[in-house]
Amino acid sequence: MKKITLFTITLFFFQIQPSFAYFDPGLGSIILQGIVAAIAATSFTIKIYWQKIKSFFKKKKKDKEIK
Repeated sequence: MKKITLFTITLFFFQIQPSFAYFDPGLGSIILQGIVAAIAATSFTIKIYWQKIKSFFKKKKKDKEIK
């Protein structure tokens, strides 16, 4: 049973069929926008958590200095 399933899956993935698709000029700009958005979202997330980490340690130092 496993051999038949594996053989069927292998045949399915190795079938060669023509593709009637093309890359238009707009696709490049969409990919570029996605990359820029991913970089911006990552940097913003890092900035938020970095501020939280800094404020956590600053509160510890201020509490020790007051006492």
